[in-house]
Amino acid sequence: MTDSDTRTDSSLPDFDGRPNGPGAVRALGEFALRVEDLPAMQAFYRDVVGLGDPIGDFDTSTFFGLGESHAGHEAVFVLFDQTDTDGYDGIDSEKTTIDHFAFSIDADDFDAEVERLRSHGVELNFTYHEWVEWRSMYFSDPEGNRVELVCFDADGG
Repeated sequence: MTDSDTRTDSSLPDFDGRPNGPGAVRALGEFALRVEDLPAMQAFYRDVVGLGDPIGDFDTSTFFGLGESHAGHEAVFVLFDQTDTDGYDGIDSEKTTIDHFAFSIDADDFDAEVERLRSHGVELNFTYHEWVEWRSMYFSDPEGNRVELVCFDADGG
């Protein structure tokens, strides 16, 4: 049963109405960030965000597994260090098109995650998105990217 099967409010989005024909996107497979301090970013996402040990760790990239995405494909979050690449100009946070990205957590873990992140000295901002019944916390990583931890919460947090 999906979340939309349990909802009765017709103002909520219909997540089951996605395209399903040949070639339709089924799920997010990978999200990759360009980073300038790979060891610091790896430690932050492993220990602070809580992604655990990487599934692939190389000289200039680190891959974190996020679970099955679709049809046996592992969803991954990747950090790429391209500082030694010819022509690399650096990261300019004022020119990025990324607003933020989110990792899903269980609603039952939300309060514990707040306390765990605060114990790491992370400054948090909170929002409840009524239109989808999602409870979210936002924070910044060491290179200024905005990260969201989000869960479905029909009770409104």
